[in-house]
Amino acid sequence: MKKRQKREGKPLVSVVMPAYNSEKTIGEAIESILNQTYKNFEFIIINDGSTDKTLEIIKSYAKKDKRIIVLDNEKNFGIPKTRNIALKKSKGKYIAIQDSDDISLSKRLEKQAEFLERNPNVGVVGSFMEIFDGHKKRGIRKYPEKDKELRKMIFFVCPIGQPAAMIRASVFEKIGLFDERFSQTEDLDLWFRIGNEYKLSNLQEVLIKYRYNPKSSTGTKTKAMEKFAFDIRWKNRKNKNYKFGILAMIYNFLHLISIYLVPSKIKFFLFTKIRD
Repeated sequence: MKKRQKREGKPLVSVVMPAYNSEKTIGEAIESILNQTYKNFEFIIINDGSTDKTLEIIKSYAKKDKRIIVLDNEKNFGIPKTRNIALKKSKGKYIAIQDSDDISLSKRLEKQAEFLERNPNVGVVGSFMEIFDGHKKRGIRKYPEKDKELRKMIFFVCPIGQPAAMIRASVFEKIGLFDERFSQTEDLDLWFRIGNEYKLSNLQEVLIKYRYNPKSSTGTKTKAMEKFAFDIRWKNRKNKNYKFGILAMIYNFLHLISIYLVPSKIKFFLFTKIRD
């Protein structure tokens, strides 16, 4: 990675956003970053082989704001590889994840950057997320604040919402980038690896609006995601930095069985009802 920069007395934040066929939502996502109270950022947006007007929209915003850096994949590489391309181009001290269909609240970058400045032992910080479907609020997804609770939670559900994450850039220099073998749940693998070297945390307030997509609850893609999640947790069961107890073992075996016996749509419905 390139030398980290600092301007205007505040650390530079690199906002990383992959975009694939997002013409209906990307405008709102981009504007939510441009309207941040924290101004010292670069905004790396990668068109990941879109076939709609996504790239055209990105370029129209880039003409108006020099902080936007436009990259264009020759074909669709998927989120992990696309994020890694952006990370290699980034210059910020902190990396903020932004998806092309979500909306960051105006003080998100300010609050997360200030938190990481005050807590150098924390490698990644997330926040609560408001779940919405484009028209109305569906609920608030909350996450614990303390590292100890998050280390227990990681064997059951993801302890940090990837769309709300800000990561210390030095993390990637120490543990490596996203593992591109995981086309889904690449965030879960990253949180485990970050936790080997740093603490995990979440700010106890909503800083992002996460767009609910009912289509994501069906099909073989969801089964692959669940299998990846099981494999990542099972691989870390003997990790000395985490405690894989009896309850976690029972839960993960039941989860593995459910992948093949319970329809994804039913599990997704139950999960969102319980989790949110």
